[in-house]
Amino acid sequence: MAYILIDGYNLIGIAHGDLEKARNDLIRKLLKYSEIKKHHVTVVFDGWKNGQPYETKTTTKSLTVIYSRLGEKADLTIRRILSSSTKPWIVVSTDREVSGYAAGRDLAAVRSDEFEYKLYSALKETGEDPAGDPLNGDEIYLKYGQDEGQYLSARRKGNPRKPSRRRKKKLQALKKL
Repeated sequence: MAYILIDGYNLIGIAHGDLEKARNDLIRKLLKYSEIKKHHVTVVFDGWKNGQPYETKTTTKSLTVIYSRLGEKADLTIRRILSSSTKPWIVVSTDREVSGYAAGRDLAAVRSDEFEYKLYSALKETGEDPAGDPLNGDEIYLKYGQDEGQYLSARRKGNPRKPSRRRKKKLQALKKL
C-alpha cells in the first residue's frame, strides 16, 4: 500500500471546456485506481480563485479529495500536508517547487505524465475503457513507449551508470504505482 498525494489540476491539465466535468472524471478514475491498487490516494485542487473561505475535505473509501481554501493554492496545501505528516508520501506534481520540497523531505516525487501512464494502464488492465479520455489503449503506448523507466535525466557529476538517490526513490515509487 502506498500513500499518493496528487496536485489535481497538474494531472487534469488546462485543455478542458468543462473543468467541473474533468475534475469529476479524474476523481472517478482515481477512486477506481485506489480500489484496484489498494493505495490511499489524496488529490488536492486549487480553491484560491473561487473556492470556499475554508479548506474542504471529503473522504470516500481510500480516496480523499481536498479543495484548498479561497486565496490559497494547492501547492501550499500539499506542502502543509507533507510537513505535518510522517507518511511515506509519493507526490505527483509537475510543479518543480512541490517536487523539490518533497525531495527535500526525502519523499518520492513523480511527474504527472508518469503517473498518468500508470493510472491509465491500471484502468486498461481491468478492462474498463476510460471513455472520453485523451489517452487509452495504443495511445498510451505511443505517448509513453513500452518502458516507463525510459525518461532521460539531466547531466550530473559522478558515475553515469549509478542512479542518484532521488532517481532511485522515484523508480521505487513508480514500481509501487
